Amino acid sequence: MMRAFLSSKSLYLVSGIVCFSCVLFLLPATAADDTTLSTSGITDPDLLQLQPGEQKYQVGVSYELPLSKALVINNDEAPTDVEIAQSNLTHQTLIVQKGDNLSSIFKRGGFSLGLSYKIDNLGGDAHKLRKMRPGDAIEFISEGEQLMFVRYPFSRTETLVVSRVEGQFETAIETMELETRVNFARADIVSNFWNAGINGGLDAGLIMDLANVFGWDVDFALDIRAGDSFAVLFEEQYANGEYIKTGNILAAEFINQGDVFQAVRSEDGNFYTPEGKAMRKAFLRAPVNFKYISSNFNPRRKHPVTGKVRAHRGIDYAARTGTPVVAAGDGKIIRSGYNQFNGNYVVIKHSEIYVTKYLHLNKRKVKKGQRVGQGDLIGTVGATGRVTGAHLHYEFLVSGFHKNPKTVKLPEAQSLEGQPKADFIAYSQPFMQSLNNQKRFSLAMAN
Repeated sequence: MMRAFLSSKSLYLVSGIVCFSCVLFLLPATAADDTTLSTSGITDPDLLQLQPGEQKYQVGVSYELPLSKALVINNDEAPTDVEIAQSNLTHQTLIVQKGDNLSSIFKRGGFSLGLSYKIDNLGGDAHKLRKMRPGDAIEFISEGEQLMFVRYPFSRTETLVVSRVEGQFETAIETMELETRVNFARADIVSNFWNAGINGGLDAGLIMDLANVFGWDVDFALDIRAGDSFAVLFEEQYANGEYIKTGNILAAEFINQGDVFQAVRSEDGNFYTPEGKAMRKAFLRAPVNFKYISSNFNPRRKHPVTGKVRAHRGIDYAARTGTPVVAAGDGKIIRSGYNQFNGNYVVIKHSEIYVTKYLHLNKRKVKKGQRVGQGDLIGTVGATGRVTGAHLHYEFLVSGFHKNPKTVKLPEAQSLEGQPKADFIAYSQPFMQSLNNQKRFSLAMAN
């Protein structure tokens, strides 16, 4: 086949090389004189039968070149278990027991305490061995009496490896290669958002991520109603065909009391509407994760202790004592104290216009003058001051006037403009098309 691509000159050159190679092949290893040839080095029976002037190979004809099987090497062939077993390496895997520490595990493996101290003193990644938990596995690989490797899988995808290199120990992290798949879920809300998420096949982390995406527009305690729904396109990560964990939300939709909210994750990790408007607002709708609400915004509400009609200029979020309370927006702590009515309280000034208040805290986590960012921990839910049970009382003031945190119009974060906006709109279209197609298919299957 090769000859079809060679010129006549090239053909003659190749033929000459073949002839010269044949002459070299027929030369004896030693010669008694110039006219006598020794055949002691020739093993091909066809060559031994040739008469003077005859040749086995013809110029211009291609022949297969026989090779000894011993010369054929398969680079893709990995060492066998037998070959590994024949090495001097020995393996032992120990399971961490309750009360174990690094020293006790090394001792149980037959290694000195000094060796465990030496590895621990490497610091950095080696300190992951300090965080071993009962049930974890740790592997020791030795050569003779000398420890060569320590392997500790500290997560489903990462393994700490301690290796002996030229008499010294070094650490490295082996990370399993993950395959990312895209999945879809949709559900209608019957009782609450959490149960709908679980029924829709979402794990706890993804439920909270979805709430965070829409947390600037929807208060997931006050605003949720039966008949609301959500749809979400998200990543799942697999290793060797086994599910490992949930990845990022790619696109999502939440329908709340007839209002449709949609979001697409950009390449920088921020969420925007399909039109390029930022999902993030200057304030969160709710400063606490919650399950129950004890009272809504009501200026004619009766006080639960005194029974008198007194303006309740905020919202109460009933939650267990110790539930984290976060700053609704960026700002500066202008008060952090205690009195007999409000109990432990924190007040944040966000600008010349906006102020938020957090009352009846169990503990305060910030001090006056401290700056905080949106979502930063500022305290925990409690029952201090004049209250009947554990809850957070949250107030939102605009230019000194109390506003309903549930309905007040929140200032938006900066949205995309110009070419970045045009690029994102084009980027988001395939995600929204996929989300809508999956949603239609899901609804059709349900009916």
